[in-house]
Amino acid sequence: MVTSKEFSKQAIDAFIKVTIIGLLLYWCYEILRPFMLLVVWGAIIATALFPVAKTMQSKLRLSQAKASWLLSLVGVLILVVPTYLVSDSLFASASDVYGNIQDGTFELKPPSESVKSWPFIGERVYATLLGISANLLSTMTQYSDEIKSVLGSVASAIGTLGGGILQFVISLLIAGVFMSNAQSCERVFQQISVRLAGEYGVQFTQIAKSTVRSVVQGVIGVAVTQAIMASIGLYLIGTPFAGLWVVAVLIVAIIQLPPILALIPAIIFAWTTDSTLAATLFTIWCVLVSASDAILKPMLMGRGTDIPMLVILLGAIGGMAMSGIVGLFVGAVVLAVTHRLFLAWIEQSEVDVDAAPEAKGSSQ
Repeated sequence: MVTSKEFSKQAIDAFIKVTIIGLLLYWCYEILRPFMLLVVWGAIIATALFPVAKTMQSKLRLSQAKASWLLSLVGVLILVVPTYLVSDSLFASASDVYGNIQDGTFELKPPSESVKSWPFIGERVYATLLGISANLLSTMTQYSDEIKSVLGSVASAIGTLGGGILQFVISLLIAGVFMSNAQSCERVFQQISVRLAGEYGVQFTQIAKSTVRSVVQGVIGVAVTQAIMASIGLYLIGTPFAGLWVVAVLIVAIIQLPPILALIPAIIFAWTTDSTLAATLFTIWCVLVSASDAILKPMLMGRGTDIPMLVILLGAIGGMAMSGIVGLFVGAVVLAVTHRLFLAWIEQSEVDVDAAPEAKGSSQ
């Protein structure tokens, strides 16, 4: 009877302790939930950029903290300045278009005569585009509901993008904190990994670090490079709202789809408004931009791990659906790291699966 009472007392005490700990953990989670994605993204940025910070530390003879904060501030400037220039250009263009529409002086550029030479559909497309450019106001009135719907979607996307940029700035600052205390952060992460995975914890820490750097450099680095290349062609060809198409190329490239999908409207615009030579050169440039990942990815992936494109695609799309533009980056990296850690865990299996059927057959 004494043993039974003692067991009941210990069970009740354990239940109360577990319940209190669970409530505390849930409470902490609810408090920190608005910041968790930013902290994760900051940790990813810090992991990817820390080698750059160490190089700056040795070249500029700075302390690790000063080099880390300098790199973070440079990242903020690289992010904010182009965003300001693009948004200012878009605002100015939109204001001009709205003012010209109000004054009745807005006109679309008429289609190029070369459109007529298109096989089968050239004459019809040329007549349609010429009619729209000549009677723009009536066309806009006829399709006013569709135009309002499209403009509403564009405004919503721009607002989401602006919020994402702000989150990136905050994440860069958090990354500065992590890089300034990199050794301490890595030690804590290793201790947690050892508690979870035992003797393989340190190995998993190294795998996670190399995978993060591989994905960030090989996916995001290639996407940024392709967006810069696309922006050169878009601005040279004079594409309206070129900044929006650059952002579209960046997003499409990150989710591992061919960037030329985002450039198709710009290619159509070039073929309908510019000379055949200019349109042909622009199309060739777009194809080169889209195909450049075959050269850039092996260069930027370096010694990183090999992550299947399907994993990155699912992570990027799922992350964006969950958390917007920041989730687009975080989802790809987190799913890639989880995939690599899962494979490493599978490789630690003590059972030789390939040899099992042979052993079974021989025993029979």
